[in-house]
Amino acid sequence: MKITAVKSIPTNIGGRGQLIVKVETDEGLYGWGTSGLTGREHAVMGAIKHFEAAVLGKNPFQMGAIWQDLYRGQYFEGGRVLTAAISAIDIALYDIKGKALGVPVYELLGGKQRDYVDCFASLRFQTKEDLFFQAKELIKQGWNVLRLAPAEFEVVEDSSTFEPRESIHTLAQWMIDLRKEIGMSVTLGIDYHHRLSPAETVSFIHRLPKGTLDFIEEPIRDESPEAYESLRKMIDVPFAIGEEFASKWQFMPYIERGITQYARIDVCNVGGLTEAMKVAAMAEAHYIDLMPHNPLGPICTAASLHLAAACPNFAFLEEMHTPVANAGFDDPDFYTQQPTLEGARYKVPEGPGLGIEFNEELALKTGYTMTDIPRLKKRDGSYTNW
Repeated sequence: MKITAVKSIPTNIGGRGQLIVKVETDEGLYGWGTSGLTGREHAVMGAIKHFEAAVLGKNPFQMGAIWQDLYRGQYFEGGRVLTAAISAIDIALYDIKGKALGVPVYELLGGKQRDYVDCFASLRFQTKEDLFFQAKELIKQGWNVLRLAPAEFEVVEDSSTFEPRESIHTLAQWMIDLRKEIGMSVTLGIDYHHRLSPAETVSFIHRLPKGTLDFIEEPIRDESPEAYESLRKMIDVPFAIGEEFASKWQFMPYIERGITQYARIDVCNVGGLTEAMKVAAMAEAHYIDLMPHNPLGPICTAASLHLAAACPNFAFLEEMHTPVANAGFDDPDFYTQQPTLEGARYKVPEGPGLGIEFNEELALKTGYTMTDIPRLKKRDGSYTNW
């Protein structure tokens, strides 16, 4: 079997850009993959165009060798654009091999270690009332792990303004009140999305009674392990870090130095399943569980499910579609076959490959309009993270 084409299919689903990649073979089998670098679809498509010449005519079963060729063959190794492109191709190759052998992808990763994959609800809120309503409704319907995604800054007239000190003052009190409301049996985390400095993060955590939060996700930017290491010494709440990491090498200092307690691996950015399994093994050796980043659509979900099924050190999978919110990234008109939630978890797929079918014809007919992430600034006009 040989690879005959690598197609990039950019489209808009649920108001967000998705870059779907289809790898075709001379035996009629094809595989689906996707890039996790939302908002940079044109850049990733350019990288895939460069990579296509390197993979045409190759055996799609040789995922590891192809990964090495794509990552190291350009001399200037790595970077999020390139690994997002490699991720999409790599995931598609696993899909092809699973289909060809008639087995689920997790069988190619060592076999199934669990029957179900538990999820955490990504709970986005703007007001305290909204937070409390969604949290209690989710708990009522069996969700016992909540990851809060605050957007309280959007309720003001200028929703592009974010003041960190005002945010931590407001959210600290909301977290205290929420914990009193929902009790101690629910696992509760918060994603500050790189919006704080180390000093602001310390101020936020020190305002909370012990046990209020079970983890805090990426409060500061991730370029400096040393900054996180310093922060690790000042607060005692577990960290969840890694959704932007583009290789095992980026994960390495966070894992080896005990900086993070949950690995927020994104299989569609880190280099696909080939690289994700290596990160998982590194994390396992340091007793760190995976908490995969899953903000896109069913291809990312399916690949993450197979990863979770095959790894002993798995905690929770991110879920954007819950009883209180539907991001629309799983539109069934586009994804005619996809994993289905059963309460707050997914049953591990049993069919061959990833278990995904995508409506290529609809995506091509619909077309693609470039989208971008929002921009935030402080009140003095200076730029800050979204």
